Amino acid sequence: MELLIWNVVLSFISAIIIWVIKSHADEVKRIQILLNRTREEHLDKFVTKADMHNDFNRVIARLDRLDEKLDAFMKEQRSAIN
Repeated sequence: MELLIWNVVLSFISAIIIWVIKSHADEVKRIQILLNRTREEHLDKFVTKADMHNDFNRVIARLDRLDEKLDAFMKEQRSAIN
């Protein structure tokens, strides 16, 4: 009789553990599907490497022009003082 009760208890505990593992596995699968959908939906919102380089080069060119103007302004100021 004790063996029967012990088997029932162990079976019940095993069933609960298996159910918890299955529910977690299902949740992980659901999250993976949502993550893949998110990646597909937002793929067009990412910047390509070429676009990034073009924009960065434009910023650097503007900074170079600003530097040249600042240098010219500084030379004018120095010549005005002397």
